[in-house]
Amino acid sequence: MPTVAADELPQLSTTAEVSPPAADLTGADVLAVPVRRDGESPSAGPGTAEVLAAAGLDLGGLADSFGVTGNPGQVTGVPVPAGSGLPQRLLLVGTGDGGAVHLRRAGAALARAVRGRSRLATSVVAGAAPDVVRAFAESLLLASYRPPRTGVTSGPEAPVRHVVLLGAPADEDLLDAVRTAAEATWLVRDLANTPSSTKTPQWVADRAAELAAAVPGLEVEVLDERRLAAEGFGGLVAVGGGSASPPRLVRVSWSPRTRRAEHVVLVGKGITFDSGGLSIKPREAMVPMKTDMAGSAVVLAAVVAGARRRLPVRLTALLALAENAVSGSSYRPGDVVRVWGGTTVEVANTDAEGRMVLADALAFADARLAPDVLVDVATLTGAASLGLGRRHAALYTADDDLAGALQAAAEATGELVWRMPLVEDYRPALDSTLADLRHVPSDPKVGGGSVTAALFLREFVGGRRWVHLDIAGPARADKDEHEVTKGASGYGARLLLRWLEDLSRR
Repeated sequence: MPTVAADELPQLSTTAEVSPPAADLTGADVLAVPVRRDGESPSAGPGTAEVLAAAGLDLGGLADSFGVTGNPGQVTGVPVPAGSGLPQRLLLVGTGDGGAVHLRRAGAALARAVRGRSRLATSVVAGAAPDVVRAFAESLLLASYRPPRTGVTSGPEAPVRHVVLLGAPADEDLLDAVRTAAEATWLVRDLANTPSSTKTPQWVADRAAELAAAVPGLEVEVLDERRLAAEGFGGLVAVGGGSASPPRLVRVSWSPRTRRAEHVVLVGKGITFDSGGLSIKPREAMVPMKTDMAGSAVVLAAVVAGARRRLPVRLTALLALAENAVSGSSYRPGDVVRVWGGTTVEVANTDAEGRMVLADALAFADARLAPDVLVDVATLTGAASLGLGRRHAALYTADDDLAGALQAAAEATGELVWRMPLVEDYRPALDSTLADLRHVPSDPKVGGGSVTAALFLREFVGGRRWVHLDIAGPARADKDEHEVTKGASGYGARLLLRWLEDLSRR
């Protein structure tokens, strides 16, 4: 099982020329040119008029014959006459208003249209601003993703191998940022899509160690079940106690040479499979639960990518890994668990296991790692996806500056967030007569399941600047949609990486 399929990532390059015969089309078997949408009519984008002239075609006639509209994401193949000097396949790509949002759709649609081809040349982003180039190129790479396949010798057609961005700026740092962001997302998808029969907590720890070994400056520490028990990680020990595959806590650290670099600690929920424990889930609800460790995959990918980009930000990822299984040693409703730091928690529902392992990791991070900013990422509550659907994560923080910075990164990447309230009136519902806290409300009529989960986690962050991202909705997809692929979406890696890049420029 591969750690990451990034060796299949299409290669990007640029050339200043836009249209034949000046453009570098050597070896290209597909040429894609843009068509914008101006009001009710399509209009030619950069290079399009010259290409169509070389082919003896005109846009108006194509609009009538093939229904070309310029709508974002519409891809239309048109005939190429012999002797035109053009590649064998010519595509018209709808780019809408030419902005980043529409270019993301265009990039994704183009990626799916050129599967099985070797070399694509496109003038879609000729002369575009860097943020637009990045939106298009990232989306093209993201939609090229193919999930790892176990025991299957055939699968969907391979993605295009090489993409030439005609007329785009020859900015290698920009292209490296695109490649790194796409590879981080592919990594999250690979890890989360891996079957739980393979993906034990130790397997994830091994993958983290392999990834870190390939990046200079990254350090890894793995706490096994004995150390977790000895050092008081009661949440991980309780949740993982019912499984034959014991829990792990993995720390991956990046320390730049920059003095006084801010320390950002990213904590990820890593439930490698969630049966619900003794509060068992229905069968249908278990099917996607191999992706319940997506939060850990996201924080791992963000730190690895940050180190590859040599960001001047000190980074630590904490992966709280356990399998929530059913056995005679499972933790029970009614148990009282002492999490790291000594806080006691009354268990009411063993299917609310994510906040138990996060309580350990957050309390440890607060007390031992001294972060300037503490962020946790988790597929935590169905309530978040019910309220916000599948395209937005629920963002919780009391810090307006942090909220604004993450919202800006969300807009830039298309990995959207919606800021939610930390409703103080709900906090008494977490009081317990047996312990310091209940991990779910004593009165189900309180509602606000995502809010009360965030309030519970807040108890373990001390006075730190803190953000909670509940990604239960966008972490999984039932079908391909634009740059998102069916299964594990990889949501969150690019969001955090863009935020860290912005933070490093302050």
